[in-house]
Formats: sequence, C-alpha cells, structure tokens
Amino acid sequence: MDVISTAEIPAKDRISFWQEVSSSTWVPYELRCEPALRSRFQARLHISDLGSVKAMLMTTTPHSVRRTPKLIRQADPEVFKLSCVVRGRSMMEQDGRHADLGIGDLVLYDTSRPYLAGLVPEERTSRLLLLCFPRSSLTLPAGELRRLSAVRIPGDRGVGALSSQFLRQLALRMDELSPPDLARLSTLTLDVLTVALADTLDAGRAVPPHTRRRALMARIHAFVQRNLGDTSLSPDTIATAHHISLRYLHKLFHDEGHTVTGWLRERRLQQCRHDLADPWLTDRSISTIAARWGFTSSAHFSQAFRSAYGLTPSQFRREHATVRAD
Repeated sequence: MDVISTAEIPAKDRISFWQEVSSSTWVPYELRCEPALRSRFQARLHISDLGSVKAMLMTTTPHSVRRTPKLIRQADPEVFKLSCVVRGRSMMEQDGRHADLGIGDLVLYDTSRPYLAGLVPEERTSRLLLLCFPRSSLTLPAGELRRLSAVRIPGDRGVGALSSQFLRQLALRMDELSPPDLARLSTLTLDVLTVALADTLDAGRAVPPHTRRRALMARIHAFVQRNLGDTSLSPDTIATAHHISLRYLHKLFHDEGHTVTGWLRERRLQQCRHDLADPWLTDRSISTIAARWGFTSSAHFSQAFRSAYGLTPSQFRREHATVRAD
C-alpha cells in the first residue's frame, strides 16, 4: 500500500501539491478550497491496487474538485470512479444531477464527462473510499450507466446498504491485506458494484447469475465480519438480512465447501486466536476475548479452540508469549 500525505508539506504549498497528486493519481481537475480553510488544508491518501480496480482511502479537510471539458480533452483515461462515504458528508454534480451524500452512501461518476465533487465545509474532516476502474469493467449497458451518474445509492437500506457494508469493511482492512488478497478482491469488488448499480437501475436481469452470486457472498462475508461479536448472529439472521431463504443460504455455503455455522465458528475462532496472540491484549481475560467474538460459553469456546488449533486457549497464549519473548 502506498501512502501520500500533506503532513510534511509547508502549509502554503499543500493545495498545489495535492492538485498535482490528484492529477497523477486520478485525472486532472481543478481543486478549490475556500480562503478561510486554505491555511488548515490537510489530506492523506492510502492507495491499493485490486487488479483492475484502484482503491484509495482519502482523509481530508473540505475542498472541491471540478473536471472541465478542457481538462477532459487533455487527458481522458475512460474510467469510472465510485465514491463511498466512510466519514463526513460530500456532494456530487454531473449530467444535470445533484447528490448530497452521507455516511455509507455510494455515487458513480464518469471521468469522461464534466463533474463537480466536494466535501461540505461544515465537516472538519471527511473520509472517502474511492474506487477507480475502466469503464469496460462493468457489464451493464453504457446507456444505462449514464443514467446513474451523480445518483445517490443509499447506504442505509436494500442492496445499497449491503454493498456499502462490504466497501466500508474493505476500507477498514486495506492495510491488513496482502497483495494476493488484494488481487483476489478485484473481481469481488466489481461484482458487488455491478449488482448495486443494476439494482438501482432495476436491471438485475442484465447481471449474469454467477456475478450476482459472488457479489451476494461478498456482502454476506462483510456482514458477518461486521456483526461477528453479536451473539444473536445466526444462519437465520444472516438470511433475513440479505432477503434470501435459509435454504438458499445453506446452498451458497455448501457450494463453497462449508456449512454456515461451521464458517461462522471458524471466523470467530480466528478473531479470538488473533486477540490471544496480541501482546497489547494480555490484560484481557480469555473469557472476555471469547465473549467479544460471540462465544457465550467459556467451556464451549475452549473445546472449539482446542479442536481447531490443537491447544487450549491458555496454552496457545502462553506458547505465543514464549515465542515473542525469545
């Protein structure tokens, strides 16, 4: 992962520096910042390549960017950008449409046509996950996609909410992912976006079944990760949250060689194992760690942990402490 920041840049040079960074990272555009906010302008960008998709997590103070016809004539890489608000609020204008966006909301825009995007001045800092990918990556008809520019996809209900959860989990965990992990996420990310956009267009039939299935599984995985510590999380609640039958949920996992309960238990055990190996969490009891990740019985947790890893939780913790001490 590459990180670019204005932290070491003199305040008077930050705007011009960030405009140069933005132009080389995305596409050339005009960057504007209100005079009262220029002196405290700050920006930080984490960049990861997910195969054909470039994922960028940007944390910044308020400013706006404008892509003009002149700049498009100078450089047109024919890419889409999709923005997911992780923190704060933003706005987008393109093709005569205007969208005001809050946490979790998604919006698509085409860099081959003029647009205006900005972060509201009332928010001290905002954080956006920006995905940049070739226009040819999406299987939906070009004419249909044009109807989606600057259309808010709500992140608090329906398919938009499930897609937003997946993308925000990606934003939170980008620095934990290895290059092979990131490469594998390229197809999943595009599948999730395709289904979310098709749902907004009410054109779900245009999406191939295998794409819908992969996107659904990606959203299920993100939902489970987000709610792993909830003791009420179960196959029933997972199916209900994704508007599918329990039978179909079991079939999806069976096709991947898992059971729902087995996979859920495995994910919880992995998180417990991670915490037990963390030297910063040695003051937390084993039962506290188990409860944090949804285990209601210490005895059941100890038995499941030993079955999975060949050691009791206390043995694993002591052995890991010994290894670190050595």
